[in-house]
Amino acid sequence: MAQVFAHGQLRLYLLSLLESGPKLGYELIVALSDRFGGTYRPSAGTVYPRLARLEEEGLVRRSDERRKGEYALTDAGRAEIEARRGDLAALEEGLAETVRARAQAVRADVRGSMSGLRAHLAAAAQDARASAVPPAAGGPAAGFDGGSDGGRTESHLHRVDAEALLVRFRDDVRAELRLSDARGRVDQLTVDTVRTVLDSALTAVRATLR
Repeated sequence: MAQVFAHGQLRLYLLSLLESGPKLGYELIVALSDRFGGTYRPSAGTVYPRLARLEEEGLVRRSDERRKGEYALTDAGRAEIEARRGDLAALEEGLAETVRARAQAVRADVRGSMSGLRAHLAAAAQDARASAVPPAAGGPAAGFDGGSDGGRTESHLHRVDAEALLVRFRDDVRAELRLSDARGRVDQLTVDTVRTVLDSALTAVRATLR
């Protein structure tokens, strides 16, 4: 994907993130990741050297009093933000476009991956059916005793197992969604991903039932 920040933009954006209050370096990394909906997460090797430079310039102050390694704006840092409000507004507008572009790229990648997975699972299901022991002439299919009680019982047990897996999956995903929602991190990309994954899973499961 294309570079997110042009020269000097990350420096300005870090200052803007500190405007709401002191933050740890890790919290700044998380804030940046949240801003991009998880499609971009700067490394510590990207953020901390810039914070050190901002500290050298007297724009931020690093303190260990309240929390170790906490960064806060200085008066000079606040003045820098005020002087560059126009640049910051333009940066935010550009970031909004970047977020949309990266989200679309991720959606396309997810759809491509799921399409490949669906084809792989369908092929695997077909191979499994082709390699199954063929039934004796005039006899029931292997593993399924026609309409006998034994065949129905086996099918019922497998169905119960499959449904239990579905319930566990649903509960796990629901818990993750609610936890992320409490932090304001569920977006349209999440919905699109869930839809794509579930559609692909349904197609793959149907392939095993034929």
